[in-house]
Amino acid sequence: MAFSNFKAISDVQEQFRITYVADNFLGAEEILNPSEQFLSELEFNMKYINVYASEGARCENVIYPILREVYKGYADGYALWVKKNITYDETLSGTPDYFIATKSELGMTVVGIPLIILVEAKKNDFEQGWGQCLAELVAAQKINDAPDVPVYGIVSDGERWQFGQLVDDSFTQNRTTFSIDNLPALFGAINAVFKAASEAVGGQN
Repeated sequence: MAFSNFKAISDVQEQFRITYVADNFLGAEEILNPSEQFLSELEFNMKYINVYASEGARCENVIYPILREVYKGYADGYALWVKKNITYDETLSGTPDYFIATKSELGMTVVGIPLIILVEAKKNDFEQGWGQCLAELVAAQKINDAPDVPVYGIVSDGERWQFGQLVDDSFTQNRTTFSIDNLPALFGAINAVFKAASEAVGGQN
């Protein structure tokens, strides 16, 4: 059963007995200003490319560049994976759009501890996006064999960005949704997730 077979958060809750809470674990006051180079590149994409024409266009021209820009500050200790399969068992397997993991001592070809997973909300369907994302978070938690270590999820259609956190058998969905219209707040939220995840595993950042 692939991650994409989970169509809603409730599907994952019922199968894995996970409780749901809506709360703001991310503060809206977190601000991180993007670099001038990034802003220039994004403006170019917006001006000359139909960035919302397809799922691939959204991912390559909006979602991935934003994720990569924040990731740069954590690249020494963490790896960014694109379309890399992860498998826990026959039920929890598939290919996340993107995820952040610790760097493996075996080198860049081996996945370390998955900590942050990003799913594109295909056809702007956040309900299904979160069903898939939560299933991927459960898989990451089980692979890590450390249910008390938080794993974080992000679901985005490029314009809107939503965040969630799984700890033990409790999933918290952040009530506040962030938008590309306020890049400093969006970057701040993504950075806050990176920081929290790195601190949870004793990272360098």
